[in-house]
Amino acid sequence: MKLQELIKEIDVLRVVGDTNREVADIQFDSRRVGEGCLFVAQVGTAADGHAYIEQCVAKGAVAVVLEKEEYIKDDGVCYILVKNSDEALGRMAHYWYGEPSKQLKLVGVTGTNGKTTTATLLYKLFKALGYKAGLLSTVVNYVDDEAVAATHTTPNALELNALLAKMVAAGCTHAFMEVSSHAIAQERIAGLEYVGALFSNLTRDHLDYHKTFDNYRDTKKLLFDRLGKNTFAITNIDDKNGLVMTQNCRGRVLTYSTHSMADFRGKILEEGFDGMLLRVQSTLGAVNTEVFVPLVGRFNVSNLLLIYGAAVALGEDAMEVLRILSGLQPVNGRFETIHSPKGWTAVIDYAHTPDAVENVLKTINEIVAANAGKRTEPAQVITVVGCGGNRDKGKRPIMAKSAYQLSTQLILTSDNPRDEEPADILKDMAAGLTNEELRHTLIIEDRESAIKTACTLARKGDVILVAGKGHEDYQIVKGVKHHFDDHEVVKGCL
Repeated sequence: MKLQELIKEIDVLRVVGDTNREVADIQFDSRRVGEGCLFVAQVGTAADGHAYIEQCVAKGAVAVVLEKEEYIKDDGVCYILVKNSDEALGRMAHYWYGEPSKQLKLVGVTGTNGKTTTATLLYKLFKALGYKAGLLSTVVNYVDDEAVAATHTTPNALELNALLAKMVAAGCTHAFMEVSSHAIAQERIAGLEYVGALFSNLTRDHLDYHKTFDNYRDTKKLLFDRLGKNTFAITNIDDKNGLVMTQNCRGRVLTYSTHSMADFRGKILEEGFDGMLLRVQSTLGAVNTEVFVPLVGRFNVSNLLLIYGAAVALGEDAMEVLRILSGLQPVNGRFETIHSPKGWTAVIDYAHTPDAVENVLKTINEIVAANAGKRTEPAQVITVVGCGGNRDKGKRPIMAKSAYQLSTQLILTSDNPRDEEPADILKDMAAGLTNEELRHTLIIEDRESAIKTACTLARKGDVILVAGKGHEDYQIVKGVKHHFDDHEVVKGCL
């Protein structure tokens, strides 16, 4: 592609050199630069790409997009000065791969919790409706039926647009993607055109990156601010930030709730560990009916309303959507139950924020209370939970406190310590508990031992929550990734 064609998509401050030249590839990673490449110098959190410009020129780069004017040289290479290299990369990547989002009905899902369940079940729903569809999620990506390993909630701009282009080539008509706050802040989604955006909820998370909750909220809000006129947004009015998200949205705004008047409403009629009976009502599609779904918890009622609402907003028949939803299974590691022959139940969940842990434990306690009359002894709720290293330290004591208050027995343990000392993370969590509460809490650094201890303590009718890792099958210790799967440990205890 001609360089002059490619840079039409970005806001250029200054050009030094000839733009009438062919570009063979676009890269932001200096290690992947080759002959004829366009190198985009980004200012990252760990490294500054501008420091590698000279190295990239030596490897054959014919053009450089950069933010810092002092790195421009008269060496035959074309330099394109921009205000934001991240945004420039996103827009160029979209154009480079043939503007794939314009050829798909692309729906973005953002929020703190529920993104993976919502995006994944939307993908499964539309596959069941007979469409070719794509998925971009934390757990796994799909190009129609082809699984593609996921390394981030939202891939970098080049990988993201390459996957969307593969979806178009495979004949996909719809694509559903999780949109993380990091991806929005780093402009990985720049240039993409969405037909709809969905908001799940907002609680404390990623403050190690965004620094303040307001920054975190306002970053999420950008997804809705940038929607075009012929789009839709669906927001959760049970969340105090739900209407904040859509206050500047140019698209059609729809709402959902589990206890207020909204376009999509849902109420739990009956609930157990294998599913729940709901009453679903909606103004769009004119539905007022009961449906059983194999998912559990008020948070999943919200997720299901969001999924249902998105499908109806995309033009699907309301009753057919509910029929298919009644048969969809939970996403891997999201309130996933394992039943022991001894009568206890383990719940494996990705909950890794104070709000998510609280929601899951409230659901467990509600189900335990509903079944209390069937037992001679009160059931225990045993919680195994940790916090990740190199992440928001402020949430650690809050998570421990929430887990303690809603559990019969709390076990604090490791969860991806990364470059931190596990003992330091546990100390931060323990700081949220009083001395009396600590006397009733077990602190077991080794996660496998912690889970095995919980299984040993469990009696018939008890429930174990293993929180934090969900679908993940690894632990990162001192920067090294080791195989570790909560499912395997629990099943080993059976």
